[in-house]
Amino acid sequence: MEQKPPFPPFTEETAKQKVQAAEDAWNTKNPAKVSMAYTPDTEWRNRAEFINGREEVRTFLERKWNKELDYKLKKEYWAHSDNKIAVRFEYEWRDDSGQWYRAYGNENWDFDDNGLMKKRYASINDLPINESERKLK
Repeated sequence: MEQKPPFPPFTEETAKQKVQAAEDAWNTKNPAKVSMAYTPDTEWRNRAEFINGREEVRTFLERKWNKELDYKLKKEYWAHSDNKIAVRFEYEWRDDSGQWYRAYGNENWDFDDNGLMKKRYASINDLPINESERKLK
């Protein structure tokens, strides 16, 4: 049985641990590793894209990090309930022409009893920035 501690029901401390673990994993830019934090039948909304299942997550992340070069992410805990966590995030990346972007957004996460994320809903906005304006390095 796959498990990804900490497990629900979350306390503020364990919810913050889950948020930090997600930030650390995403900053590896390793689609195979990151995708294992999600249930095999996970459901995502990422901007206007709907993703279903761990394999689609892995494929999405491969595409994402091939496009979003020098990606760096920071997540911030907002709130939690028994098996749900809400986060705010920002990340920076550049495209292959050298244009930098900062993305801002919110995510709502829903976990199964084994600590795997079964639903992820992300609202994201991108802002073109100059390299000198970067905050995350």
